[in-house]
Amino acid sequence: MLGFLGSRVADSHLMVVGAYRDGEIIPEHPFSQTLAALSSEPSFRLETLRRFGAEDTGSLIESTGGLQPTEELIQRIQRHTDGNPLFVGEVVRLLDERGELESAEPGLAVPESVRAVTRQRLRSLSAECNRTLNAASIIGREFDLGLLRLLFPEAAANEVSDALEEAVGARLVEELQPQPGRYQFTHSLVQQALTEELSVSARAQMHADIAVSLEIHYGTEADTQAAELAYHFAEAQTIVGTGRLVHYLLLAGERAINSHAYEDAIEHFQRGLSAKEGNGAQSNGSMDDETAALLDGLGRTQLAMLQVDEGWANLTRAFDHYAEVGDIPHAVAIAEYPVSVTSPGIIAPLLARALEMVPPDSYEAGRLLPWHGRLLNVLDGDYEGAQEALDRALAIAQREGDTALEVRTLAMGADVEAYQFHYRESRQKALRAIELGRNADDPLSDMLAHMYAGMALTVTGVDGEEARKHFAANLAAAERLGDRSWLSVSQAFTGARYIGWGDWQRARELSDSSLELSPEGFGIVIRAQLEYQLGNFREGELYLERMLENIRATPPEQSRSRNISMNVSLMVPLSSRITDVADRFDIAEEVAQTILSSKSFPPGLAIHATIGLALMAVQRHDVSAAAEQYSALESHRGTMQTVLLPWVSIDRLLGLLAHTMGNTGQAVTHFEDALNFCRNAGYLPELAWSCYDYADLLLERDSEGDRAQASSLLDESLEIATNLGMRPLIERVTSRQELLGT
Repeated sequence: MLGFLGSRVADSHLMVVGAYRDGEIIPEHPFSQTLAALSSEPSFRLETLRRFGAEDTGSLIESTGGLQPTEELIQRIQRHTDGNPLFVGEVVRLLDERGELESAEPGLAVPESVRAVTRQRLRSLSAECNRTLNAASIIGREFDLGLLRLLFPEAAANEVSDALEEAVGARLVEELQPQPGRYQFTHSLVQQALTEELSVSARAQMHADIAVSLEIHYGTEADTQAAELAYHFAEAQTIVGTGRLVHYLLLAGERAINSHAYEDAIEHFQRGLSAKEGNGAQSNGSMDDETAALLDGLGRTQLAMLQVDEGWANLTRAFDHYAEVGDIPHAVAIAEYPVSVTSPGIIAPLLARALEMVPPDSYEAGRLLPWHGRLLNVLDGDYEGAQEALDRALAIAQREGDTALEVRTLAMGADVEAYQFHYRESRQKALRAIELGRNADDPLSDMLAHMYAGMALTVTGVDGEEARKHFAANLAAAERLGDRSWLSVSQAFTGARYIGWGDWQRARELSDSSLELSPEGFGIVIRAQLEYQLGNFREGELYLERMLENIRATPPEQSRSRNISMNVSLMVPLSSRITDVADRFDIAEEVAQTILSSKSFPPGLAIHATIGLALMAVQRHDVSAAAEQYSALESHRGTMQTVLLPWVSIDRLLGLLAHTMGNTGQAVTHFEDALNFCRNAGYLPELAWSCYDYADLLLERDSEGDRAQASSLLDESLEIATNLGMRPLIERVTSRQELLGT
């Protein structure tokens, strides 16, 4: 069947492109030739119609293919066609014929109709213009007059510029304003059509010529254009080999890391490794420095993207090579990589090996010791050893006059002190790090310093506004750092504080962001608490079950599951306290006992287990267990614990434990302390629960004035719970008020 190919661009207009038979363009058909010939006329314009927006493109896809297109497909076609109505119509038609409109990765080729028009327009241009346009199409959508002149050194002075003026007149290219000498093809499909007219070998040779010319063109600035050069050297690999390709891929990968373009970085490093392997660089099982550098970059990128196992395997391979050849600077650089708090144990073996490679008082040792000290505290509970390592690092930093190292050491010191409940010391070191770090470009140290400065304030309930400023700075520093693991931790850590303040919306936003980056990270924990507090038990159950699955898969003492373990030991009884359904206590108790019997958990982590056991003792009405946990927690009066996530006022918990033990007088004192602490700190959810628990005690005691005081406390609890939408607490309070007849 013979017909005419066109694209509907308005309800009553059809742009005719050419003749076709059975879905294929017939370039030699008189109509197609006539239309193509018209395209070479100066008055002919391919893009005289209004460009399609996303809505227009979506409508055309729907009418052509009879389906609702995805947003991703619409955007891909928009990018591919620049919204040109003709090109949109042709690309959509081609995809429909191929049955790819519903494909996840549709092949966006150049339709034959566009090729036919482009070929015909080129026939009317000079040989010099055609040669120039072919070269320009290999350079890219945008290109530079100076580079084209380098590609044609034998051309006369004005030959290349004249050719470009001819192309501008034919409306195939346009000069970019205000950038004299910079041009671009009027449409990417025109550029692609020109490129595909060349043979594979011709394209490879042109890429080789461009790569060499670009190095000349950029001169000493060539390394700053590594990605562009790597692209051309890769396309010319069959001609020029892999030497310069790998060099530029390494540079491009590092630049991509620095700009947090991690997907690009992984692609660069992996292509570099493939080039090395294809060149037989490791045929005998050995590794050279270039391969180690590629593995190092790939590993760092993977860790930043939370691909922990793959990333650490690659970093370890690179470290092994550097250790074998005695390259201490590179080995130290790998060993001091800032592995996130979620996976601290993976770096410990390399840190130990690196420290053995360097003199104990050397600058290199000083760079390793802050991390070593932190891990001694977190993984081994060795506070004295951690302090000794940090003191040595600080002395080296001051001896070398290295402010950045001093800031890093102080930030790690704030971390160590916080895990030991030394909040005053932690805050002092954090503030000193912040002050010194104003002129040091170290977002990780800045993030940690603000994190622990804010944490010291929130745990002790002091100056909530100042704490909020620190958490905002903490998040900003984490964004600058760009590591997805640290950013996820920072978001969850800050979100937990907003739960403490009862700002559910901000807490939900931060937990969403944290979970998007790290689906199995700390975001699960704060999201579970958030959902339970609001009465969304089904959603809370889903998050809690994900935490439990992690525990079932790996032993609690393993470093990769330590953080989830400590939170499971607390989250199970905390959720049961809210739902009034006591289940899963067996696994929570087992995890808690494992944590407390292990010497590897510092106090700041072990307290999760203690609080969890305390809550279980209260819910079981276990007097003996309540007395044991009361003794363990009494020294933490006047704080909101724990270190990482502020779950509960210790004063309220002590009141519950004392009540369980039958020590009513002690319980009253603790509940009064809890009310004062939470009111002063602005911890509204804990205040509401403290009012309720205190009222329960008073109603049970039923002494003179108790019922009136209980009624007042229930009113305050209900007002807060209603304002915050805490449905489980609302139901409990109203049931107590009904008993009181109020």
